[in-house]
Amino acid sequence: MTDRSEALSQAVEALLASRQTRQPLQALPEGARPADKDEAYAIQNEVARRLGPVVAWKVGASGPDAEPSCAPINAATLFFGTERLPASMFNVIGIEAEIVYRFARDLPPREEPWSRREVLDAVASVHPGFEICDTRFAKYGSLDPLSHMADQANHGALIVGPAVGNWRGVDPVGQPLMLAIDGKLVVDVLGGNSAVDPVRLLVWLANVGARPFGGLHAGDTVTTGSCTGTIFIEPGSRSVARFADIGSIELTVQ
Repeated sequence: MTDRSEALSQAVEALLASRQTRQPLQALPEGARPADKDEAYAIQNEVARRLGPVVAWKVGASGPDAEPSCAPINAATLFFGTERLPASMFNVIGIEAEIVYRFARDLPPREEPWSRREVLDAVASVHPGFEICDTRFAKYGSLDPLSHMADQANHGALIVGPAVGNWRGVDPVGQPLMLAIDGKLVVDVLGGNSAVDPVRLLVWLANVGARPFGGLHAGDTVTTGSCTGTIFIEPGSRSVARFADIGSIELTVQ
């Protein structure tokens, strides 16, 4: 084992220990912080492998032309049709309304990139969703971006609502969305995703991001970035997101 791989292993162990003990980290160990995106992904992916099967993904981008980034999601933090989760699962509760895609068939790595049409043809359904953002660090957003990327890109949980019928007729780019917290409207937006086009993110994930795990697989669930920004809520809060053409999702974290 090289000195650098040993250091990255220390970061993996620190993140896993924080999850197990529920003791937040002030930072990753000195000398074990990722120096670039490749190292951040190496830490992130090894933590995911140690946590169990990868059954979902989060993917996003800071702008319409920006390079996307992603994080694998394990079965323990993926929920379907759930309207209530315990606040004890999280160190912080940052809720985001998102558009979620589920895949009907595999898109394994191959020499020729998967096209937009091929990726869409592999989609089984589209859903409204909530991602809860969380952190294994003492303070959310307090460290360098690469450390937060290594920490599963701040993932806490993914909650998936009911599938929408005729999803191919839905325009995700111009989708009206309202988010209410405890009955108070906090977001009323058209689109709202910083990446603008979520399908571009799916294509990148199929061709690049998911390669370390054998590409995308039938049944994989992919959430495509916040349409609302991150709204930090208190335990007991009830969140309701209503997409005009995708439907509604409700969640109480208590």
